[in-house]
Amino acid sequence: MCNNNTLIKDPYKQLDDYIDSLPYKKENLILILHYAQKLFGYLPDKVQWHIAQKLDIPSAKVYGVVSFYSFFTMKPRGQHSVNVCMGTACFVRGAEKLQNEIEKQLSIKTGQVTSDQLFSLDSVRCIGACGLAPVMTVDGKVHGRLNTSEEIKQVLDNYRPTN
Repeated sequence: MCNNNTLIKDPYKQLDDYIDSLPYKKENLILILHYAQKLFGYLPDKVQWHIAQKLDIPSAKVYGVVSFYSFFTMKPRGQHSVNVCMGTACFVRGAEKLQNEIEKQLSIKTGQVTSDQLFSLDSVRCIGACGLAPVMTVDGKVHGRLNTSEEIKQVLDNYRPTN
């Protein structure tokens, strides 16, 4: 009898197969990390160590790349990633107030994930949408000129499941 669970491939095996398919493995560390983060959702120590072993490079090198690039994360993220721009234009136009309101509405602090794992909240230096300040992104989509609690609620509600 076939168990449906046998059809699901082990993510470490998927990662190994992907690495094995690359002609230049060590030179493709960033590409490998992107793939691993897509598979696992984030890059915990265990995954970083696995990649280092597979590529025969120091785990400190893998950690250095993961910690340097803001795209990579070492902690789980929510289903929807919310970022508040804290660049100069956004900060001057109320980014701190925007961030505080999002924290209030999601009942989390920046750097945390909601208890239902639906949203994670972070701040970023600048997203390059200064003319729309203050700005937040959700899953990379820019939402600008957010000045009221209701506007912020409407944006977040667009990402909540409908019953």
